[in-house]
Formats: sequence, structure tokens, C-alpha cells
Amino acid sequence: MKLASLIICVFFLSACQTLPVITQATPPEKTASACPNPFLKQKTTLIHAIEVHMAGGIKSAVIGVTEADPTTREISCAIMPAERMVLFEAIETNRTLDVRRAMSPFDSAHFARNMLEDIKLIFFEPLGNIEKMGFLPSGEEACRWRTGNSDTIDVLKTGSGLSEVKLYSGSGKVKRYIKFNDLAGGFYQNIELRAQEIASYTLFMNLVEARPAEN
Repeated sequence: MKLASLIICVFFLSACQTLPVITQATPPEKTASACPNPFLKQKTTLIHAIEVHMAGGIKSAVIGVTEADPTTREISCAIMPAERMVLFEAIETNRTLDVRRAMSPFDSAHFARNMLEDIKLIFFEPLGNIEKMGFLPSGEEACRWRTGNSDTIDVLKTGSGLSEVKLYSGSGKVKRYIKFNDLAGGFYQNIELRAQEIASYTLFMNLVEARPAEN
């Protein structure tokens, strides 16, 4: 009976994780004057070579083409192999998702929505109000947003200048971790996204081309 109680207790504690504490660091002259902002500043078309690593060691390589507008939050995206045959194409405007093409293995019920949400998390500043701004105990500069569905988004800047994004569930579990590397010409050359789901996956995105919209 004691063993069963211990197992239940451990399960409960692991399910109810707490968010990292954000505080204003000392000394006072070290203050967070602005939030880290690794996101797009204008409408841009981006082409990435993407390595997809799935649970169980399954790997694949695709080309991703994304047009994203941070002002309207409209997105169009396509996935294709090296042969350039479009396997998936979708557009989101006015929060309405329109899947134009979805071939296996990109035709599952939740793939399109999860993909668009990942794109927004990578390229768009979070919606809503900033709840906290300061520093984590480990030294990263941080801003925290609360989303409308009880999730939390932390945008971080490390001491070495790298940017990171962490999406937490309502229970405090990390659902998405994004790391931005090698800023050049206003665009990050390498982006890593780790998704913690029932079927976890990791994306390694290497920038091939970025074309800002002409004014």
C-alpha cells in the first residue's frame, strides 16, 4: 500500500510542474528594458531545408516554403521533397485554415493545425499582454505571455545573445522549445524546434533564402 501511495505521489508531482520564476535581477542597473524579439518584422517569404526527426529514430528531409505576415498574422506554406512535388499546401487568413493539398504522410487530422501553430510560434510575436519581464535565475532575459487557452510562452535571450522560445502547457510542461541561431542579414540561418507530444518530433530548419516583401 505504501508503494502504491508513493507511485501516485510521484505521478502527481510530475504532472504538476511549475514555471521558472522570472524576477528583476540585481544589481538594479541590470534591467530588462525590452523583450527579446527574434520574430519577423515584415511580410517575408522564407525557404528552409528541413530535417524532420521523429520518435523512434525516423528521419526525413523536405523543403519548406513559408510566406508569413506578422502584421496580419496571415500564413501560406508548402512542403515538398527535393523533387519539388508539393506534398502539402495550406493558407490561414482571418484565423481560417484552408488546406489546399495534403498527401500522405501529411494528411492526418491534426497535422495542418499543428504545423500552422508551430509556424506562428516561430515567426510571430505572441498575442496578448506581457505578464512578466525580467530575468530567470540562470541569467536569461525573459518575457512571459499568457495565451487565451491557458498556455504560457516565454521568450528568452541568453547571455551569449541567442534567442529561445518555450511554450508551456497549463500544468507547466514544456510543449515546444525553439532555439534561434546564426543571425545574419536580419534572419536566423538555423532554427531548431522540439515538440513534446504523444508523438514527439524535432525540426532542424536551415535557411536557404529569405525574401522580404517590397514596400
